[in-house]
Amino acid sequence: MSRVAKNPVVVPKGVEVSIGAGLITMKGPLGTISQKISEAVTVERDGDSLVCKPCDGVENSHAMSGTIRALVNNMVIGVSKGFERKLTLVGVGYRAQAQGDKLNLALGFSHPIVHQMPDGIKVETPTQTEILIRGVDKQQVGQVAAEVRAYRQPEPYKGKGVRYANEVVSLKETKKK
Repeated sequence: MSRVAKNPVVVPKGVEVSIGAGLITMKGPLGTISQKISEAVTVERDGDSLVCKPCDGVENSHAMSGTIRALVNNMVIGVSKGFERKLTLVGVGYRAQAQGDKLNLALGFSHPIVHQMPDGIKVETPTQTEILIRGVDKQQVGQVAAEVRAYRQPEPYKGKGVRYANEVVSLKETKKK
């Protein structure tokens, strides 16, 4: 049985919650986000908090109640504080430049890479070798960061490539004669 769902999700001031048939929508200072809710779980408003309860007689309802509670909590954090992933470029000549909703990358290929950001995602480049990806949807921020990293993953011999800011790349020893 999921114990995660037993903790209520506290809704801070400035966040509006609307619960419809199979859909929950939150509106906050940073934006609006919607999430589809499984029919195995009911989400109820209890004052300034949200409670996820499993439905009786539905298979996997206890497991889904914990999942829905975690998703609702991430929605509350997203519309109030937002999510951020930081990427760093390691390598000679590797550069990034944000232009509006596009990210221009020079990663050692013969051509520049232009990555179009989806709606709701903002990108910044404080320096030429740092990329900040921000948004209200945790899953979408992580997905965009993974797509940018996939252009040139860190290689195991010199460690060159695009990596997460807190990622540790274990380097291999080169072949000896």
